[in-house]
Amino acid sequence: MGCHRMTLLYPGSFDPVTYGHIDIALRGAKLASRLIVSVVANPNKSSLFSVEERMRFLREAFQNHAHIEMDSFSGLLAEYAAIKGATAILRGLRTAADFETESRYAAYNRMLSAKEDSEKIDTVFIAASPKLSHVSSSIVREAAAHIYVGHAFEPGDIALAAMVMPSVRMALRNKYVKGKG
Repeated sequence: MGCHRMTLLYPGSFDPVTYGHIDIALRGAKLASRLIVSVVANPNKSSLFSVEERMRFLREAFQNHAHIEMDSFSGLLAEYAAIKGATAILRGLRTAADFETESRYAAYNRMLSAKEDSEKIDTVFIAASPKLSHVSSSIVREAAAHIYVGHAFEPGDIALAAMVMPSVRMALRNKYVKGKG
């Protein structure tokens, strides 16, 4: 079914991983013989969850998918893609604004990749499923901060259940109830 020589690299902060991320990864995995979901460890950006926590969520999400690997990296994406032998970078698109932003990154990564045109890294875009197009890590974090700080808000908790895995929801609750968020 998939391209047997294609290795897709799906980078992201995944802070936290959402059902939207999982959907894009599973759909992207159908296109490739190998998919690497990789947490970007950006020391200049504060994250709610550590790289190790995010990796744990990803391992849980893809535990039954042998051709999906998890990794983490910092530095230039084009350089990391070359090291991993990626054929293309996978990106999910929720909105037209996402396409504008991501197409600039795609051009930048292609420019920074190999010297030969035939070896330059491409980007594969997959549109978000309509039922998940509103889901983002930042919305999840913002909602969790309001839902779990000071009181339990049942409708909000139910909404979060539709956006993230139970283990992520529990971790969010623990972060905010304990006052760490």
